[in-house]
Amino acid sequence: MDRLQTLEVFVAVADAESFAAGSRALGMSAPSVTRGINALEARLGARLFTRTTRRVRLTEIGERYLADARRILAELQAAEDGVSGAATRPTGVLRITCPTEFGRLHVMPLLMEYLERYPEMRAEVVMVDRVVNMIEEGFDIAVRIGSLPSSGLSALRVGSVRRVVCGSPSYFAREGTPDSLEALAGQRIVASSNMNASKEWRFGHAGEHAIRVSPRLTMSSIAACIEAARSGWGITRVLSYQVGEDLAAGRLQAVLEELEPPPLPIHLLHSEGRGAVAKVRTFLDFAAERLRANSVLNPSPSARLTD
Repeated sequence: MDRLQTLEVFVAVADAESFAAGSRALGMSAPSVTRGINALEARLGARLFTRTTRRVRLTEIGERYLADARRILAELQAAEDGVSGAATRPTGVLRITCPTEFGRLHVMPLLMEYLERYPEMRAEVVMVDRVVNMIEEGFDIAVRIGSLPSSGLSALRVGSVRRVVCGSPSYFAREGTPDSLEALAGQRIVASSNMNASKEWRFGHAGEHAIRVSPRLTMSSIAACIEAARSGWGITRVLSYQVGEDLAAGRLQAVLEELEPPPLPIHLLHSEGRGAVAKVRTFLDFAAERLRANSVLNPSPSARLTD
């Protein structure tokens, strides 16, 4: 096993946190992968993984080595792409990370269409509700909702979302429609433990109005919270893209809209700037066109965005 293949094996095992899963991803035998990692650790004189009967985890040295390994493999791929024509023709694997519900509702439909258009492309999507270090973790594109910190990444704005309080018409007919923040105190609230961990809902242009809520029901799944609201059990607070179709169809009704904080921007992030290879450039163009045309993310002509 040469050094390049050893690096590929190391990255595959690190990503899968398993020798067996890493070997399957590479189409290699598990013993070969194990021998490759053992030889690599022997050559480096350092342990890269801690091994248990259930999984393998990177050591601190292994974490640092993984970042270098990803960089080396990416630079080699870029060099080969420049020679083979991938700089102008999309080929290879596109790695994307995005929030879970946004990925399910908005990324997956357009990604499947993109892959139909470009049959030489493959894609890997990681949907997680945390901020991912896309460079260290080897992603080509990341979807971010909210304000962006300063970084060396390029950002393409594609829409915005509101933070909405909503419930079903049947719930409001039964319990009354809240017309003030104080009126929320008497409502049956369903909260997501991911989005509302502080149990404080802030309103107003600068978040100057705050109210502490006491949820009757807290769940880790945003989709489950929405389903509870849709059923008429209570009200919840979510991002508008998560309930866009429900609001349009009248299954849910937004309240206290005049007190909503400013919308949160949606960006596609990438690290390659104007020199992006074809797989990144073509997906950015493809995704931006469709996301900007989405009435849930850009609800009026005046909200349509340009670069």
